[in-house]
Amino acid sequence: MMEEQLKADVDVFVDEVWEDVVADIARLVRHDSVEDLSAARPGMPWGPASNAALVEAEQMADRLGLEVTDLNGYLGFADVPGASGPERYVATIAHTDIVPTGLGWTFPPLEVTRKDGYLIGRGVADDKGPFVLSLYAAHFFARRAAAGHAPRYTLRCIIGNNEETGMGDVPYYLERYPEPLFCFSPDADFPLICGEKGLYGGTFTSPALPGEKLVALDGGTVSNAIPGQATALVRADAAALPAAERIAVEDAGDGLARVTATGIGGHASQPDGTVNAIGVLARYLLGAGLVDEGARGFLELLVTLTEDAHGRAAGAAATDDKFGDLTLVAGTVRTEGGRLVQTVDSRFPTTTSAEAITARLAELAAAHGCSFEQTRGEKPFYIDPDSPEIRALLDTYAEYTGRPGEAFTIGGGTYARHFANACAFGPHDPADETPAWVGSEHGPDEGASEEGLRRALKIYIVAIARLMELEL
Repeated sequence: MMEEQLKADVDVFVDEVWEDVVADIARLVRHDSVEDLSAARPGMPWGPASNAALVEAEQMADRLGLEVTDLNGYLGFADVPGASGPERYVATIAHTDIVPTGLGWTFPPLEVTRKDGYLIGRGVADDKGPFVLSLYAAHFFARRAAAGHAPRYTLRCIIGNNEETGMGDVPYYLERYPEPLFCFSPDADFPLICGEKGLYGGTFTSPALPGEKLVALDGGTVSNAIPGQATALVRADAAALPAAERIAVEDAGDGLARVTATGIGGHASQPDGTVNAIGVLARYLLGAGLVDEGARGFLELLVTLTEDAHGRAAGAAATDDKFGDLTLVAGTVRTEGGRLVQTVDSRFPTTTSAEAITARLAELAAAHGCSFEQTRGEKPFYIDPDSPEIRALLDTYAEYTGRPGEAFTIGGGTYARHFANACAFGPHDPADETPAWVGSEHGPDEGASEEGLRRALKIYIVAIARLMELEL
């Protein structure tokens, strides 16, 4: 009976606050909160744009009756104090930073557009929309606390601000505060993510460019996304260059031509169905004779890296029964200091390691006359899907959706991997049908279903209430 009353109260609450939820998502989406370390300063370690979103989020939390703490701009948190005191707490963690908006949008990327039951805008799915849900879930418990019903454990909404580019905010937090008793991140898919592949990054660098034919390359926006567009500046007559699928050529003046390749972008952890524009461009340049001998090895390397997205052509493939296949993606290419620089992103299972990937990619680099440097390497993360905390979340999901509550693993990386007892828990549900015009996270026209978000808010509130009943 008490649970039925809780669910009824949650239904009323969500109906009451929903327009405020959408308005607050829109407030956050207006911030182009991409990391900019070149503009970092004390109190703004990730740059002023990211910090502005963090401040907006903290002000939002304060308005919703939560007790807010800012940690020198690295991140913040907002509490509903519980009977356990501040040391024993249950947490959510979401983030207010974003990847660059990139190209290909048909809707304004830094505004929320409501269309046919969907919200469109950078961050509505990853992760500003879900973050706002976490605040309003806490707001529900803050209201109950104000009426004399404080939660058993303190409820803490951790406000991340550096998830997309390294998660440097979480170590800063954990150096100063104890681990949560349990934590979930509303930053991925339902039903629930109990494991994440290892995270790996590296950089290939070419020798100095002769610059006689190939002047510059530029492709991709971030290293953890498959690029949808890449361009080359070459010394050539644009009118004389051959036509090719996914290639556009234009005169750039002064005897130069600009060659633009268009692919199909997407998240580096989910490369199936994508087309890497860097690979399209490299193949065209090689085939059209637009590459100097001094740059040929590097362009051939790009072809190898983009031959498949699972490291097979590169000789780095691996698989296991928990995580499946390794992914290996060429993310961004730039011309820097007269050299070409290509980043790679890999998500790897338990049957390989960062050291093994580095050894193989260094061999590949040497075979193509260039160098390689590892920039990131984190082990896979896994939590028992049958623990009481995980079962509480999965059972709640199943009740609200009528679908099986089964945990799974992913290639993406969420904040959950940084905590001892944590998982990622929605709000996107792959079982829901999504129109073709609605984009995915990290892509153009990123969107989220309003009905899906409303349902997720209810799931979060009831799941948190159930966590509060466990012996943690």
